[in-house]
Amino acid sequence: MKHETGKYIKIAVIAACAVIACISFYFLILRYYGFSKWVRHMMNIIEPFIYGAVMAYLLTPMANRFEKGLDGIFKGKRKKASEGLAALFAFIVGLLIILAVIMLIIPQLIDSIRGLIKTLPADMANAQRYLTEVMGRQPEILNWAQDYLTDINKSINSFINTQLMPNIKTIGISVMGGVASVVVVFKNILLGVIIALYILFKRKQFAAQVKLIFHSIFKDRLYRLIADEFAYADKMFNGFFMGKLKDSAIIGVLCFIGCLILGYRASLLIAVIIGITNIIPFFGPFIGAVPCALLLLLENPMHCLTFIIFIIILQTLDGNVIGPKILGDTTGLSSFWVLFSIIFFGALWGIVGMVVGVPLFAVIYDIIKKMVYAGLKKREKTELIVQYNDEFHAEVPVRKQKKSNGSLFKGRS
Repeated sequence: MKHETGKYIKIAVIAACAVIACISFYFLILRYYGFSKWVRHMMNIIEPFIYGAVMAYLLTPMANRFEKGLDGIFKGKRKKASEGLAALFAFIVGLLIILAVIMLIIPQLIDSIRGLIKTLPADMANAQRYLTEVMGRQPEILNWAQDYLTDINKSINSFINTQLMPNIKTIGISVMGGVASVVVVFKNILLGVIIALYILFKRKQFAAQVKLIFHSIFKDRLYRLIADEFAYADKMFNGFFMGKLKDSAIIGVLCFIGCLILGYRASLLIAVIIGITNIIPFFGPFIGAVPCALLLLLENPMHCLTFIIFIIILQTLDGNVIGPKILGDTTGLSSFWVLFSIIFFGALWGIVGMVVGVPLFAVIYDIIKKMVYAGLKKREKTELIVQYNDEFHAEVPVRKQKKSNGSLFKGRS
């Protein structure tokens, strides 16, 4: 009788949870815009903490290496001192790297931009003269181009007189709002730096707190599964981001050397654009190459052509040699799912989504594979797994579980 009562209570609780979930979903759909506005507001509030957490996450491997070295010096004593000094050293090294990059690149970038501004009128005149010479051989094309330019000029004048001037006050307010947004971003980054330092100092305490929370909610077996999956996610994100940063730095240096050899004026500016956009998988090289090619088109049409050929060669080298050597098969995703993750998360979160989409989808993909394999094993259909692996040469994705080592909640090495 007692067993029957417990069974009915369990069914009642599940039914109540289902009803609450349905009501919450209906409310979310009904009040979607209000809910999304509230989410954006909350994200703006916690934005400094997001910046700080990302910075601390990237610096944690360095802090752990420093801590191992300091433990050897202190011979296991003064554990708190070694943890604190390791966090401080990692933070200082991170700041020094950023400052060194800024000091090396920013002055030369400013010089390149100034040079471009000075030579832009002459480049525009040369481009116009070149187009006139080319089109002079084809009078029909020249007449069409002149008519088209006349129409564009009329449209611009009409836009200035009917749209721009009457709304100049609104545009000014929007510009001031944009400036204020930039100031807010810099403020959040500064706060993020301070928060990152605090997280580095308290990283083990925070990890232990999370471990306690997870142990209090989940049973040991489920906890081990969650800890293992988080450890896999940590390995995936850390390996992908660090590898991508190394790869992009190498591509930026090679691009700079190539641009110097080819004699481009804004070699450093082009190399920085190519290096930064190369962080974005798949589409990054194309995103960076377009503005650089247009810039070189004004300088010299032949420079634009040689640059396009050079970028194709450089990206072929990166895709077939440099990238695989550094990253290896980090994510284990096929080209189709890489493309899907970039487009999907890029549509959700913009440039940030394009960067984090690949490792994030790799973790989601791994969880789904493990659930499918577990379901097949539960129904004693493991022959389907073997058949699938034999047919598509896939590796069994289920990793060996470690016994309650809590690798998720320990510092990364």
